[in-house]
Amino acid sequence: MTLKRQPRLVTLEGGEGAGKSTVLAALAEALTGRGIEVVRTREPGGTPLAEQIRDLLLDPGHEPPSRDTELLLMFAARAQHVRETVLPALQRGAWVLSDRFTDASYAYQGGARGGDVQFIAELERRVVGIEPGLTLLLDVPVEIGLRRMRGRGDVDRIESEREEFFERVRTAYQGRAQAHPDRFRVIDASRPLVDVTAASVELLHAYLEDGQ
Repeated sequence: MTLKRQPRLVTLEGGEGAGKSTVLAALAEALTGRGIEVVRTREPGGTPLAEQIRDLLLDPGHEPPSRDTELLLMFAARAQHVRETVLPALQRGAWVLSDRFTDASYAYQGGARGGDVQFIAELERRVVGIEPGLTLLLDVPVEIGLRRMRGRGDVDRIESEREEFFERVRTAYQGRAQAHPDRFRVIDASRPLVDVTAASVELLHAYLEDGQ
């Protein structure tokens, strides 16, 4: 089973403190300004059930999941998200903007946790079945990203990982971008957020002008 490319699915990826939430809002505004229906969502989450799984995954008060448990819970949430939120929106002609998607599992559960990348790919084929038309990778040095993130206050279970963990996340994301240059666009997110946002919107406009 091969993945079906979805041109109207745009995903944002990147490590902690990259500015994804702000950029996502700007992308949504750019699309709605063209009269396009937009569904904004996130992973893990995006449906009531998937949000409950998110709470299980990220709450530091819960029993820490094993590596495989974390991976399978991520894909359980993703399966629900795709079936209940993403596909219905795409089928009615809306655009979907998602803060993280399957690439995040390759980066976090694969690259950072050392999980089996082939198993992740198999889950992606069997459980997800689709891939984005455009993925914007907000790439920021780990030290800068963590400083921004921890300046916001409380951190969740994954955000509280050590710096080495996030270095592996960043390396894995960069590897994904190199392996899939047809859909990835890498943005230097160490710059001021206003510049990162402007660059992201410009890339979205270019994608639209290419006929997507």
